[in-house]
Amino acid sequence: MRCASPRPEVVMAKTRVPQYNLPCEPVPGQECLTRRGWREGGAMELGIFDHLDRREAPLEEFYESRLRLLEKYDAAGFYSYHLAEHHATPLGLAPVPGIFLAAASQRTRRIRLGPCVYCLPLYDPLRLIEEVCMLDHLSHGRFDFGVGRGIVPYEMAYFNLHHLETEEIYREALEVILQGLTSDVLEHRGARYVYRKVPMVLRPLQQPHPPLWYGLGHAAGAEWAATNKVHVISNAPADGAKSLFERYREVWERKHGGGTMPRLGVSRHVVVADTEAQAEALARSNYAVWFANLTKLWRDFGSTPIRFARDFDEARQRGIAFAGTPARVREELEKQIAESACTYFVCRLMFGNMSEAEASGSIDLFTSEVMPHLAKLSPPRA
Repeated sequence: MRCASPRPEVVMAKTRVPQYNLPCEPVPGQECLTRRGWREGGAMELGIFDHLDRREAPLEEFYESRLRLLEKYDAAGFYSYHLAEHHATPLGLAPVPGIFLAAASQRTRRIRLGPCVYCLPLYDPLRLIEEVCMLDHLSHGRFDFGVGRGIVPYEMAYFNLHHLETEEIYREALEVILQGLTSDVLEHRGARYVYRKVPMVLRPLQQPHPPLWYGLGHAAGAEWAATNKVHVISNAPADGAKSLFERYREVWERKHGGGTMPRLGVSRHVVVADTEAQAEALARSNYAVWFANLTKLWRDFGSTPIRFARDFDEARQRGIAFAGTPARVREELEKQIAESACTYFVCRLMFGNMSEAEASGSIDLFTSEVMPHLAKLSPPRA
């Protein structure tokens, strides 16, 4: 029986987000390249990250507005659209990301699409295998498969899961899912999941399976991702991201000895306007709304919110948010890319209570006056 709210023994005040301690065994099949799945090199690629955080609009119009923006991203040439999964919070209004991504697949033609990430402990692995296969075909091989365990313990508690048990569930779920995506028959007997001779009628379009993505926040994750040839995106400031990417590259060289490396991405809030004042006003007000959404569950349960810049000015000072004229943003993002040593730059262009018109204006300036310059940059080599 599900409980109406997290039990005290499940979620404790002043708790902090647990770090992942991921398995370090190679993921089966990831040694193969996938269609449009690996960086071919030569130019910096840019992507989009979206929480689908709540703003003041009817829900039907909210979703339609985001889909229209996705058409913009597609036309502009962004590499991939990464969608967060959150539950019972205004931070994310796509608690079932596959549904929104299925709709997006029918409104776009080139941009890749994927959750960043699926919270695996909340899914039955067999059902998710089938969902991934469907999305890969609906998108004509544009699906990116982001995996994780979920970082907000309160969200897990609403599903009667203690955050300390989710890692074990995540490990086993990923093992089952990768076996199912790469086998004709699923056979598994584990601590939590048992499947006996399940025929895998649906197969992914991308072989052996859609590219894996992972949210990177610590050295153990970098080691696992490099070992398994997994693409990564980090929210860490430039110096922290650079350290993680250095670890990734060290492990990559030791395990694989070369070859085309998966993307090493950073994610940043970006606002562009005709004047500094316009850009900063838009960024400050909407970052405040976004941060309130981000920390709502933590505050509701009297806990210390996850560590993140509390306002736009702090975020700018830490180098995780940028706002200004096209010239200023070009200069600052070029510096950010160099300092972080990333090979993939992911933008958060729509957040907080931004209207579609406000976001579109910023996006248009970014894609016409900033993006072409950044795309000419050469990503650092391993």
